[in-house]
Amino acid sequence: MFHRESPLSAPHAASYYAASAQAVPERAPLAGSVECDICVVGAGIAGCSAALHLAERGFSVVLLEQHRIGWGASGRSGAQALPGVASGQAKLTKLIGPGAARAVWDISVDGLALMRELIARHRIDCDWVDGHLLTAVKPRHDRELRQELQALQEKLGYDSVRYMPRDEIQATLATRRYLGALYDCNGGHLHPLNYTLGLAAAAERAGVRIYEDTRALGFTSAHVRTPSGEIRARFLVLCGNAYLGNTAPALAAKVMAVGTHIIATEPLGAERAGRLIANNAAVSDMNWVLDYFRRSADHRLLFGGRVSYSALSSLEAPGATRARMLKVFPQLADARVDYSWGGYVDITLNRAPHFGRLTPNVYFLQGFSGHGIALTGIAGKLVAEAIAGQAERFDVLARIPHRDFPGGTLLRRPALVLAMLYYRLRDLL
Repeated sequence: MFHRESPLSAPHAASYYAASAQAVPERAPLAGSVECDICVVGAGIAGCSAALHLAERGFSVVLLEQHRIGWGASGRSGAQALPGVASGQAKLTKLIGPGAARAVWDISVDGLALMRELIARHRIDCDWVDGHLLTAVKPRHDRELRQELQALQEKLGYDSVRYMPRDEIQATLATRRYLGALYDCNGGHLHPLNYTLGLAAAAERAGVRIYEDTRALGFTSAHVRTPSGEIRARFLVLCGNAYLGNTAPALAAKVMAVGTHIIATEPLGAERAGRLIANNAAVSDMNWVLDYFRRSADHRLLFGGRVSYSALSSLEAPGATRARMLKVFPQLADARVDYSWGGYVDITLNRAPHFGRLTPNVYFLQGFSGHGIALTGIAGKLVAEAIAGQAERFDVLARIPHRDFPGGTLLRRPALVLAMLYYRLRDLL
């Protein structure tokens, strides 16, 4: 049967990740007034990483979360880790120039290394698996893959990726849908909620004070108001992304919440699951409205393939996502779907990450645009570097220009829906 997403007031979405999460204590909400060097708002990967790296530098840190650790996109995503940013290197180069764009690429690659380091150093049990496949659905995609491979190897010196021709990809994936692929041994996938919970536990061991069920209502400088208390800090780091909302209206204009949906099959058994994805890599295709999928540690198929720009939840999302799965793997027609859940990720207009400062002591990280599993962790480390006085890497990303979504609060979403129709039609060509 389908398990739909829990109400917003529930601890976590009723996802496969929540059902298989590590047991963790609930943290009490903030009551009263506390002081610290730095207050971090939002306990996803970015916020937990920022809090951890700041505490390791000797700062006293308070971390606020409106719901539970990993409640948002960090704890319910497709969980595919790969280098780069969602806008792509070509667009990024036009925005900030080749040197800065190359620096952003290097930071994203460092983000993958940081993930592996944090998992190992803090002994985070999150089912990390190496490998990512980017697949071509049509001949145009296959040509673009070959061009991408050349750019990665010749312009960026990235030698972890290779081209897989049609016969090899069809021997690796039990489907005839794909014409070729790029295989990146440096990418991978994991259990995102357990990874986020592990980062929070590491931050707590480093001295971070964590308060759940505590929304930041607003702030003046780094003085943060909550429903039952306040935090007086020297610096503030905002990591609420799509869920920050009225806490920081200036940031909300630069991002839009986009709905995504994922299903998880029943356990298929090691042999059957292994036949679906022989190398156990994470997989995503090149369509604008893309399919992405991977195997879980207990031999399920986790499949995402729904994107909603309308902000309207659809009761048909579970069935529609299952139908997309069966286009790729029709042999799963008899497989029961045990979990179905959705949530929001934040996108920027140019699909590049949005980092910066609202004032000299108020920093923000947002706009990962569905490309954040690895980038969020390194973002937290970069903001810690910047607050400690080493802002060079943070400022490279802060240079990326961003515009408000057009149309204001009433018309911006209908305008985006119309724009997305073009890309959906292009997927069919």
